[in-house]
Amino acid sequence: MAFAIVAHDAQGSLDARAAARPAHLARLNALQDAGRLLLAGPLPITEHPDASASGYHGSLIVAEFESIDDARAWADADPYQDAGVYTRVDIFPFKPVYPQ
Repeated sequence: MAFAIVAHDAQGSLDARAAARPAHLARLNALQDAGRLLLAGPLPITEHPDASASGYHGSLIVAEFESIDDARAWADADPYQDAGVYTRVDIFPFKPVYPQ
């Protein structure tokens, strides 16, 4: 089943986010290679093309997991968690409808 992982960034975590990004992307690449990643990306604070300068509200990841517990375990092991980037992570079952 698909789950939406909505992570909320801590204020002032931009440097920690940048430092942990390669390890974070490696985990997303592994999900993609397994055919389980549906969508992932940051939630910029501004619409500016260089949104990274202003920081992020957080991240959105939609991926396939066996259960919400598996999705939570995956999210809890994210390098952004260890780096203190996220203050909170919400996980919801997700039903993909579009695109078909």
